[in-house]
Amino acid sequence: MPFSSQHLKAQAQAMGFNLVGITQAVSSPTLDAYYRWIDAGMHGKMGYLAREDRRIRRDDLNNIVDGAQSIVMVGLDYRSRIVPLSLLHDPTRGRIASYAWQLDYHDVIEPRLEDLASWMQAQIGEATSHKVYVDTGAVLERSHAQQAGMGFIGKNTMLIHPRRGSYFFLGEIISTIEFDSYDTPHRETMCGTCTRCLQACPTDAFPEPYVLDARRCISYHTIENKAWIDRELRAGFGNWVYGCDVCQEVCPFQRFSQATDDMSFYPPDDDAVAPHLTTLLTLTNDSFKARYANSPIYRIKRKRLVRNACIAVGNSGDRQFIPYLIQLLYDDEAIVRGHAAWALWQLMGRDALKQLQALYDREDDAEVRAEIEALVP
Repeated sequence: MPFSSQHLKAQAQAMGFNLVGITQAVSSPTLDAYYRWIDAGMHGKMGYLAREDRRIRRDDLNNIVDGAQSIVMVGLDYRSRIVPLSLLHDPTRGRIASYAWQLDYHDVIEPRLEDLASWMQAQIGEATSHKVYVDTGAVLERSHAQQAGMGFIGKNTMLIHPRRGSYFFLGEIISTIEFDSYDTPHRETMCGTCTRCLQACPTDAFPEPYVLDARRCISYHTIENKAWIDRELRAGFGNWVYGCDVCQEVCPFQRFSQATDDMSFYPPDDDAVAPHLTTLLTLTNDSFKARYANSPIYRIKRKRLVRNACIAVGNSGDRQFIPYLIQLLYDDEAIVRGHAAWALWQLMGRDALKQLQALYDREDDAEVRAEIEALVP
């Protein structure tokens, strides 16, 4: 007998999920557009997105869960306190995307989804199979959420709920359980003629509406990109050091966003929102781990966060950071030395020639040397 969708939704909401939708376990209607995006190389260096084994699973969800019947999509709000713009735009601080101000959302949502799946299993009273994902699986989450009636896809490629905005996480249970009813897909878009998100992007990462070129995206570079950040893009990063909220925060639908009741996502202090750049520049591996072990930021490790901080410092125009950058010219990580050299040049210009020449003379990393060569006329 099919399981009651209303019974499931009531339980999911009782467990703290703010949005719940159920759709059939069929492939996403936007798969062709996704593969065109991959073929255009707009996924950057996220090679895992193009892997054949993941394509097989996207094309047929039975390759994830044999006999899959349903996808239970959930949303969990993460907008917490309102932060003064003076703090967010302080050039001596490094700005962090709001979803990462506190605990790692995977650690919050995945166990809760497993509990929900176990509850369904107990209610059914017979063997079922499922798989839980929180942005880690070979599924197009936003598309499936739209099919589950949870919102529309905006021109910034985000899933937007017309009465909640887009400040919520997504997660899903792919299950062999069949439901007595499924949600009607939401309208594909409600953006109309609005282009605020496209115009606001500091690095022009949207070549057209509904298409994001990750190769120009601040979030991609500060989180996913493990290598050197393109010099032409760095000035557009401003003081962002982890992620970016710009294309979300300018969206008119955000006026309907609601503060979460889940304290897991509330920052303990201002430094969790926008830490002082001196704090980031002086991180060691140990102090990085102590500070970010339970945060999404932990995934990028110390060297990438310091790399990002160097770019923010270079954009700050504040010469107080010069001694910290000079110290980083001796860092163990080549990617840190190279980005510190760039930042030093932004703050000192030709006055940095002595330090950069000294680094060049002792440097054995080709990319660091190339960075200095590109800086010095």
